[in-house]
Amino acid sequence: MADCIFCKIIAGEIPSKKLYEDDLCLAFYDIEPLAPKHFLVIPKEHFASAAEITAENSSVVADMFEVIAQLAAQEGLDGFRVVTNCGPIAGQTVHHLHFHVLSGKQLGSFN
Repeated sequence: MADCIFCKIIAGEIPSKKLYEDDLCLAFYDIEPLAPKHFLVIPKEHFASAAEITAENSSVVADMFEVIAQLAAQEGLDGFRVVTNCGPIAGQTVHHLHFHVLSGKQLGSFN
């Protein structure tokens, strides 16, 4: 999508501090971290949100979670949280599927 900031990052039009890249996904550090360790993992194919995951494209999400586990080990994370927001009411501001990976401090519980 021409106006999607994450698509522009994938295309190299906007710089990012890359952590990992393969044929299906890209991981990079969040520019406004909410924890000492905070990176994003995004699919290279544009999906607006988790609501667009189907049987046909779910293998991309499986790859992303394999990458998350690999990066968590590489970064020495004892524990971590994986978050995705789906839609404006849930706080989604970039409408390209992405998973936030947060760690490096005690994270609060959801209430």
